[in-house]
Amino acid sequence: MIAEPTLLSRSVQKENSVVDVSSCASVHHVSSERNENRQKTVRGKRKARECSENAKRKHSKSSNGSLGRAENEQLKNGDVEAVTLFEVVSMGRNAMQAVVDDWIDAYTGDRDSALLDLISFFIQCSGCKGMVTAEMFQSKKGTDVMSKMVEDLDEDTGLQYKKFLAFPWILTVTWPLDMDSGEYPLIMSGLYWKRFRSHFCEFVSVLVAQCQNCVIFDGYLLNTLISLLTELSDSRVRAFRHTCTLAAVKLLSALVNVALNLSVSVDNSQRLYEVELAKMASKRASPRLDRIQRKISEIQDRKCEIENMMDAVFKGVFLKRYRDVIPEIRAICMEELTVWMKLYSSVFLNDSYLKYVGWMMHDKQPDVRLKCVLGLQALYQDQSSSKMDLFTIRFKERMISMTLDKDHEVAIQAMRLLMVISQSCEDFLSPDDHKNVFQFVYCSHRPLATTAGEFLYNRLLSNHELSKPRDGASDQERHRELVLARVRALIHFQTENELHQHVLYLVDSLWDSAGALLKDWTGLTSLLLPHTSCQEQALSIAEEAFVIELILASVRQAAEGPPLSGRGAGKKVVNSKEKKLQIDDCTKLTEQFIKVLPELLSKYSEDAEKLTSLLKIPQYFQTDTCDHENSLVSALLAELEAAVDRHTHAGLLEAAARSYQSLCAQDLPWHSLARPSFDRFIKHWTDTLETRLGESLSDGCFTANEDSTLEILSTLKKLNAFNIAQDLSKWSLYELGTRLLDVEIKHGGLPMEVVTVEALRFMCNCVLWKLNTFGEGVTSRESALQQRSQLRAFCEKCYRCLSHAEQLVREQAFICLSDVLIAHNYQLQMWDSSAGTPVLYTPDPKLQKALLSFVVEHVFTSPEQDTHSSKGSECGDGRLEDLHRRRNLLAAYCKLIVHSVLEMSMAAEVFKQYVKYYNDFGDIIKETLNRTRQMDKMESARTLVQCLQQLYLRLKQEQDRGNTCSSRVQTYSSIKELARRFSLTFGWDQIKSRESLAMIHRDSIEFIFKGFVQQSEKHSPPYISYLTILSEFSSKLLKPDKKTIYSYLQKFAGELVINNREESWMPLIYYRTSLMGTAEGEDAISFISSDTNKQPSLSNRSRSPSVKQVNSEGMNSHQLSNVLLNFSSIREQLTSSLVSDKVLRSSDEVDVDTVDIDG
Repeated sequence: MIAEPTLLSRSVQKENSVVDVSSCASVHHVSSERNENRQKTVRGKRKARECSENAKRKHSKSSNGSLGRAENEQLKNGDVEAVTLFEVVSMGRNAMQAVVDDWIDAYTGDRDSALLDLISFFIQCSGCKGMVTAEMFQSKKGTDVMSKMVEDLDEDTGLQYKKFLAFPWILTVTWPLDMDSGEYPLIMSGLYWKRFRSHFCEFVSVLVAQCQNCVIFDGYLLNTLISLLTELSDSRVRAFRHTCTLAAVKLLSALVNVALNLSVSVDNSQRLYEVELAKMASKRASPRLDRIQRKISEIQDRKCEIENMMDAVFKGVFLKRYRDVIPEIRAICMEELTVWMKLYSSVFLNDSYLKYVGWMMHDKQPDVRLKCVLGLQALYQDQSSSKMDLFTIRFKERMISMTLDKDHEVAIQAMRLLMVISQSCEDFLSPDDHKNVFQFVYCSHRPLATTAGEFLYNRLLSNHELSKPRDGASDQERHRELVLARVRALIHFQTENELHQHVLYLVDSLWDSAGALLKDWTGLTSLLLPHTSCQEQALSIAEEAFVIELILASVRQAAEGPPLSGRGAGKKVVNSKEKKLQIDDCTKLTEQFIKVLPELLSKYSEDAEKLTSLLKIPQYFQTDTCDHENSLVSALLAELEAAVDRHTHAGLLEAAARSYQSLCAQDLPWHSLARPSFDRFIKHWTDTLETRLGESLSDGCFTANEDSTLEILSTLKKLNAFNIAQDLSKWSLYELGTRLLDVEIKHGGLPMEVVTVEALRFMCNCVLWKLNTFGEGVTSRESALQQRSQLRAFCEKCYRCLSHAEQLVREQAFICLSDVLIAHNYQLQMWDSSAGTPVLYTPDPKLQKALLSFVVEHVFTSPEQDTHSSKGSECGDGRLEDLHRRRNLLAAYCKLIVHSVLEMSMAAEVFKQYVKYYNDFGDIIKETLNRTRQMDKMESARTLVQCLQQLYLRLKQEQDRGNTCSSRVQTYSSIKELARRFSLTFGWDQIKSRESLAMIHRDSIEFIFKGFVQQSEKHSPPYISYLTILSEFSSKLLKPDKKTIYSYLQKFAGELVINNREESWMPLIYYRTSLMGTAEGEDAISFISSDTNKQPSLSNRSRSPSVKQVNSEGMNSHQLSNVLLNFSSIREQLTSSLVSDKVLRSSDEVDVDTVDIDG
């Protein structure tokens, strides 16, 4: 709405003057006519300035009159000439001083003309494309003036106008109607307009600063300006209200600076008066005292006048606008109010003004709340808290609760506010308040967590009481005592919160503020090693465990850095500086732990939990930049080997395997030492397992004693843990596992734990490594056949285990089958044809059926528990674990369908449970449904139809037999609800689902009327009630498709049957009602899906552009009719039936309300 600016008319008359204030977004247009008019206007304005404000303006007289210096500066820089104040201010801050000086020159010569220019400037800055008419207020009566204070619409001209008093003028601003909906400079996007805002604010400030010595006290300038801004800030037009509110509050801020300068002048004069008064009577000059006293009185009068102006702006603008409907205006008011409080605390920093900040902390907009919090931070940091005691007590709870603000930035700044207040007022927060606030170190938003971590560090870890040294202690002992005190403070905090599993998040929160402590690995490890100090400083077992977790978390943080899982949307991009710091930290920790880690591993060799944490540290070593003696590396490898040889804990073995994987990397200098050690104990375990199996497996039976069984089990666990991390195929481990499973399958007798936890998983890992490495080189047909035979044999063994007596065996076999089949499918998708022959394997039907039966029996259990009725019930730990296990099994089966390992139709049994087990598995089933629809929307729709028809037929069979429906048979209402849920998954894009929805109706109609013969049948089809279920999908059809479906229904049912009103044909009436969109009485309406009424009406969408597009690019109405009628051909080849040619009725438009039906 910002148009090209036109020349301001300078022909000001005493009675009436008119100014054109059309504003502009560009300042680059200039004309000779503009220059000529301008020169005429400003002629004769060069004159001496008796009231000049400073020496600079005295010696910088203009040669071109008003705005001349600003133009000259711009022209020197090669810019175009600017004429209006709006144009010059838009150019930038370099010309701001000259702009104001020139305007003051013009004001001194002709104040009415210059003031009208200033008024026009504010109107232009509001983006107004209108006119300002000024009438001199001289002899008007009060009632006549008040009658002119209006803002209304002129119906004759179609213009809006506002008439108001800006003494000594009555101003009338006229603007077009479109200004309310357009943009204006303060809200326009782009760097140019952002700079304009700052230039606008600076202009107001510089104007007051340059006029502060005489011009603003003439009783004319500021009175008129305040009247103008007060009236326009009360306008119904947002542009006026926003711009003039900003100008008014900036004006008040500038007046605050003037008042401060006057206060300084009063203080200086008062001290000068006191010095003169202290002189002896003989040396005292009475005239000088009188002059000083008069000067003090004059300055105080000016200060009082300024404060009166400030009060007028505050009451006339702020009190009306701080509750404005526009959040930007409210934010401006709050931001400037806190500035006034900080600068001029003697007037503004009291409860009368603070209450507005407290009230607006409850604002609905986060920007307003943020301005309040930021302003309060500045006030509390300014050591002014003594004047805010009542405010602090009154709004304490609100300030604490704002740490839970839904806007993260507000919550962060609220946390900083509490931190600032606590620094100046120790007892502001109670111990319970501190406890609640400090728990934010565990929140998911990292900036808020780090702010809470900084608060925690300042409050607990940087306490001066912690750093009190012991008398006679050395520097090393003092450092150790300080580290110990801080660690115990952290332990106390961790114990109080009872969140011992979140040390990693605590370290991440403290990393920015307490990095020096967390990176002090020398000090932290010294707490775990034997020390000669007194026994009182010794750590307890729990404290040692915490210190080890703290060390591990700090090592991980230094090596990998943020964000953690759950903190941050993605991986952080690390710059070169951060990367260098990360490398330096990794080098430092490597140099420290390569020395002390063997000693720590030896000390805690019997404690599996602590040993597990310590064994993870070598994963973060920076070995390529460190040059250490082989003895240190050998000592570490010896302790690693001793740890894995002594323990069989799964977590410990996994940590050791990952550490060996890092140490044995080919490109690292420690490979020559770590690899032989790794190969040595793997060979030892392989030989041990082979020997024990040879002794225990005789005549196809397992005959090992208890000791041999335990040794076989422990060796399997170790090999399995290391086989996950690295490929151990060269030791032929698959054959050892095959011997165990063959015995179990044929004769049984193996301990259950060996079979479930280890043997099956052991063989699965071997097969996965084979699939992963197969194809790295050129493969032959023989190798592919051999690999397929191994894969088929493993799947056959898992199939046998699916019927095992033990549930753990069955579940492990199912998981192994899922993993292997998905990995094989992925290998086929990524196979490079140049690598040779791939491994081709397809699960046979019996295996697929076994997988489906397993899911039905093991996942969808406890059918009597309806998830809706148990929604609010408390679940014990056992039930949660069982639910987690069942969810994993269902997810594994759904992945088989999504990855096309199993046919999509096998998802029907899963989709049947969507409503019944919605709370437990609804998210998994819905995601599976969406994925299958992305793969093949037609096949996915057929699966839904198959699901509903199977449920319906099963219910029908139970009813025909006269049996009471069991808990495993879903009721009619539940099937109808399932259909409604299925229809909701199609979303609101009816165009995308048009084809599949038509197929659902087509197949269902054929299912219902199968074998039904028109005219000869008096009874309704046996499955006629299925039409009520089908009606749930009618709301998703487009209007032309509904007509086509209705015609297709008529072809099967016939005209006589479709109008039958007998009770047996009521479902047909319900279905027809859902298609035609008209009610057939209250009974019919009650059977229509409740979801239908939520759909937007299609009666006025006959020319919808979206429908035109789909008809021109995809399937038109005639083609949809062919899809419905030519059922057999679509079964053979769907695409060929959809590309049948049909000339549209118009080359440009398609009437989607008309559908052609082939007879």
